[in-house]
Amino acid sequence: MPVLLQKIIPKLYGLYFNIFVWFLPNKIAHQAFEVFCTVRKGKVLPNQKQYLDDAKLDVINVAGHSIQLYNWPGEKETVLLVHGWESNAWRWHKLIEKLQKANYNIIAFDAPAHGYSTGKLLYVPLYAEALQAIILKYQPKTVVGHSVGGMTVLYNEHKHSNSCIKKIVTVGSPSEFHEILTHYKNLLGFSNKVMKVVEGYIYSKFGFTPKEFSSSKFVLANSKKGLLFHDRLDKITPYNASVDVHKHWKGSEFVSTEGFGHSMHQKEVNDKIIAFLEKQ
Repeated sequence: MPVLLQKIIPKLYGLYFNIFVWFLPNKIAHQAFEVFCTVRKGKVLPNQKQYLDDAKLDVINVAGHSIQLYNWPGEKETVLLVHGWESNAWRWHKLIEKLQKANYNIIAFDAPAHGYSTGKLLYVPLYAEALQAIILKYQPKTVVGHSVGGMTVLYNEHKHSNSCIKKIVTVGSPSEFHEILTHYKNLLGFSNKVMKVVEGYIYSKFGFTPKEFSSSKFVLANSKKGLLFHDRLDKITPYNASVDVHKHWKGSEFVSTEGFGHSMHQKEVNDKIIAFLEKQ
């Protein structure tokens, strides 16, 4: 798609919402939320297919979605991997290689609307439902989340405080939902009225406001051991997100990098994750 169109289309969406919010506020709130949560990428690509097909474990049903799980077996404790937005379980292949060499039992899955899993939308409470079902079934001792996957892990731990989980790793994860929503507002050029009805819709659907949904608040009572990675030059999620989470999470360590980007597939990152898992 030409760059000009990429810039114009979001503004056309915004114009539509800004006009019709005056006549159909409830409908516009629902539609604006769905646009926000619509997944456009992340299905399994040809170069990923064989790798994932060989590791298929099970399909579980959660909230009307079929969730694809994968397993790379090992004799040590179970490590659960939770990918980010518009990605899938393949994004972990470099870390999986390290975990296999260290003989860990590895479980990964595709989020709703990603990889082989069904659906069109993804939002953290839905992602957390799938995550919790998998935690209950496979009892991992460590959970590793990238980007929104990390946010989901911390939200889910805040809700359930699973006794089986001893360690949590987040990589390039956001913290404040209201910051993500403000970015969405600016991208589409929403009016304040549209944002007000969207925030009202979120509260009626989930029981929290955007400002209440905060990883830095979720970890206040978290007694698990944590390891957080974030790159200073991350262009997708702000560096200060992990800084704030680390500040509020007493049991966490923080690894700051520069030039590793958002995905952070580097050997140094994966080596530190393995070292963190093996530390008593």
